[in-house]
Amino acid sequence: MPTVIEHALRDAALLLADHQSPSPRIDASVLLCHVLDKPSSYLYTWSDKVLSEQESKDFDGLIERRKLGEPVAYIIGYRDFWSLRLSVEPSTLIPRPDTERLVELALARLPTGEGNVLDLGTGTGAIALSMASERRDIQVTGVDLRPEAVALAQRNQRENHITNAQFVQSSWFDKIPAQTFTMIVSNPPYIDPEDPHLAQGDVRFEPKTALIADEHGLADIRHICQQSPQYLSRDGWLLIEHGFDQGDAVRALFTEAGFYDVETQQDYAGHDRVTLGRSTR
Repeated sequence: MPTVIEHALRDAALLLADHQSPSPRIDASVLLCHVLDKPSSYLYTWSDKVLSEQESKDFDGLIERRKLGEPVAYIIGYRDFWSLRLSVEPSTLIPRPDTERLVELALARLPTGEGNVLDLGTGTGAIALSMASERRDIQVTGVDLRPEAVALAQRNQRENHITNAQFVQSSWFDKIPAQTFTMIVSNPPYIDPEDPHLAQGDVRFEPKTALIADEHGLADIRHICQQSPQYLSRDGWLLIEHGFDQGDAVRALFTEAGFYDVETQQDYAGHDRVTLGRSTR
């Protein structure tokens, strides 16, 4: 039986709600826009348009995948972040709005004029490319341990026509030549391996190596804090994203590593999310 857009969205949202989707209506709308290759406004302007048999079949297939818990970004193959559209794959984390707060804080502290920024654990390249797109006068280097992540970041660089960034395969600083950076930024793994949330929601489908860290999620943050001073110019900034309940512990790690002007900033929901400090080197 022919289905109009309004009814297709309603039925899909009800189905997803029954399967614990946190945002069933939004999920259904994004997936139908993807099938129709139309903006969201089209769904409401043409809510009485009848879907073709193929469109209905394709939409039902995507809804079934979402019903099983697969993240919308993996289903459609991209996620909008900052001012960019980034391709995503199951080999990398899905960029989240909370990380835009890190970009915002970093840009606000980046000195005017030429500079260079290091993004550790770049994944899709979200942080590196966002900063490079806003500041064409700087050079940004993103590193990731996984070659598939480096390839994806390079693809996102090409697709967004950004020329002042490069991506390197490296375990943190291991393959970074001796040099200093104006700023180092990172959204490293920071979830405790025993955290029950790892078995819930979208993170079930994301790579665990990009999510978890030993020492209750602090091992990689500790390593970055300890190694960063030798790669930062004097008074250079280090900014690290972390869990909402890790602010105290991360500030202590910054202080132990010799950083000053250490503080923790909140995300858009008011939770501790980014700790930053300046190098005394």
